[in-house]
Amino acid sequence: MQPRMHGGAMTGIVAEWLGRLDAHIWGAPNLSDAPWQTHGLRLVRTVLVLVRDLTQGQLTLRAMSLVYTTLLSIVPLFALSFSVLKAFGAYNQIEPMLLTFLEPLGERGLEVAQRITQFIESINVGVLGALGLMFLIYTTISLMQKIEESLNFIWHVPYTRPLGERFSRYLSVLLIGPILVFSALGITASVMNLDLVRQLLALDTLSLAVQAIGQLTPYLLVISAFTFVYLFIPNTHVRWGPALIGGVVGGIVWQTSGWLFAAFVVSSGNYAAIYSSFAILVLFMIWLYVSWLVLLFGASVAFYVQHPEYLYRSIGEPRLSNRVRERLALSIMSLMAGRFVAGERALSLGEFTHLLGVPTHVLSRVFNELQGCELVAQSADDPPLYFPARDLSLISVGQILNAVRAAGEARFFSPYELPTPTPVKQVLEKMHSAIESAVGAISLRELADPGASRAGPDSAGSGNH
Repeated sequence: MQPRMHGGAMTGIVAEWLGRLDAHIWGAPNLSDAPWQTHGLRLVRTVLVLVRDLTQGQLTLRAMSLVYTTLLSIVPLFALSFSVLKAFGAYNQIEPMLLTFLEPLGERGLEVAQRITQFIESINVGVLGALGLMFLIYTTISLMQKIEESLNFIWHVPYTRPLGERFSRYLSVLLIGPILVFSALGITASVMNLDLVRQLLALDTLSLAVQAIGQLTPYLLVISAFTFVYLFIPNTHVRWGPALIGGVVGGIVWQTSGWLFAAFVVSSGNYAAIYSSFAILVLFMIWLYVSWLVLLFGASVAFYVQHPEYLYRSIGEPRLSNRVRERLALSIMSLMAGRFVAGERALSLGEFTHLLGVPTHVLSRVFNELQGCELVAQSADDPPLYFPARDLSLISVGQILNAVRAAGEARFFSPYELPTPTPVKQVLEKMHSAIESAVGAISLRELADPGASRAGPDSAGSGNH
């Protein structure tokens, strides 16, 4: 019996310790903590949330969807992207670039690259006709659109760009991007062939430095590509710092995954025995899946670095209770009125997010409810700034509370249409009368927070969504 009691006591101690650790990680921040403690806690939360998103989120499903779209559009994608390179004499560089991407597949990667190159060479854009050319462009753009939708999902952006902007942006990436890449490679090769450069490379110190740069070049290229995607593709403002951090993490993980996958391919003789000639396709699809998953993982890193307010424990979108919605609405209006009274610049949604420490999409719902009742207006700036829609003395606390309480009733049904027993009606009427008598007459001018005038753009983050 004693060992069991001892084991039970140890289990209780471990459970208590884990509970304290969980409360420390996800509890309210302690203002007395040192900066290194705050940053360390944020790092721990970020790692836990990223692991949760990989195991329980939709990143894997999005990566699978991108694999399917890539298989449909990879040949039209390269055909359209590199058709422009024929005029620059760089068309013969398609296969070497494919080999670089498919290097983890080993000898099978060479065969896949040769097959794709043969498909590209067999496509004659000139004889496709208008309908065939449109289908080629549509298939290519569909992949870019799927990438944008996946990144918008990570960045909590519910809307895509207008059709015209998407078309011009996607084509600029597909047509101009390869030219810039191969131009940079050509300039580098030309510089390396200069006599002065060759003489400098003859020195041992510079030779070692060049070798080190050569080993780092694959990392730098992948990091640059990932950073460019995180900055250019999502339909929101992404800052350079978070995008670069996401690119560094994604690039290192991608190169490391390439080494691990190459080792997996070497020991994958069973796949050839089971799938026969389809083994190449299976391995190619697996590597595509890993690549897309790493790209989305890096985007998640960039997102959480820029928006630490999204580091909460539960998975999925938070659902606001009535108490939270009321508190947020009153806090928003108080901060807004305080800056208005002080003659300070209005705040954007991103700046309210930084001040209140609440995810942007949560605040946007409350803002929509307040705007729907004509209590808040927004400017035409980019991002828009928010200010009171009426004179502060004409907006009461009761109107603010009613705005968030009645949200969504117009789309569904009114509470007054529900069959309600008479005693319940009487209780609800007493509650409404009590609220009106207690705070209904308080105007927004009385609610103005004078401290809001000190919360300017320097202290608040820049607008994002």
